[in-house]
Amino acid sequence: METKIKAWWLGHSAFRLESPNGQVIYIDPFLSGNPSTPDDQKNPDDIEFILLTHGHEDHVGDTLDIAKNTGCKVVAPVELSRLLTKHGLNEDQAVEINKGGSVHFDDFSVTLVNANHSSSFGGEYAGEPGGLVLSFEDDICFYHMGDTNIFTDLELYAAMYQPHVVAAPMGDYYTMGPQEAAMCIEMLNPKLTLPIHYGTFPPLTGEPEEFEKFVKEYSDADVAIPEPGEQFLGD
Repeated sequence: METKIKAWWLGHSAFRLESPNGQVIYIDPFLSGNPSTPDDQKNPDDIEFILLTHGHEDHVGDTLDIAKNTGCKVVAPVELSRLLTKHGLNEDQAVEINKGGSVHFDDFSVTLVNANHSSSFGGEYAGEPGGLVLSFEDDICFYHMGDTNIFTDLELYAAMYQPHVVAAPMGDYYTMGPQEAAMCIEMLNPKLTLPIHYGTFPPLTGEPEEFEKFVKEYSDADVAIPEPGEQFLGD
């Protein structure tokens, strides 16, 4: 796929992206405690933005430490954002967002959309979970579904955002499994999809090859199955 965006999957639901202007974005940076994240990717120090889908520890991950060390902005659903400030996030770094709303930065925007899951942080309710739609100026749209199951709003998201790349959770147990995730891809109709939220812990038994098989049955999307730490977009 032709794009100026660079992207790496870091294991589980974590991503590193670089915008056309070179801004470094991390999504759900569960890194130091993630057994699948390569050691050389566990302690990043060059981050401008962290984007969070919800409050569970396998998604918030190292957010507070990274934010303290780098001064990056942290974009999160409003209730989670306020919990993070209670736990030490500098208010000047916190960027609150809610469903349907967008925040705009230099060469990209982030829109919070729906996800069917739960959310808590530090034993407290952290508001509703979401998915993240990243629209890069004059380039691709990247949709991180967060933790979710299938829901028919995805047909609207396909029409509204026309995502080029979709990261779909398919490990089962805590999210949907491979077939359900592939049905989501059928509705979203991206050019490229990749499976996430699998293999990190024993209960996550969904297999990426099974996801690929169902995607090929239901849609024309290409499937990428990178190794943790592997770049799958860009040079």
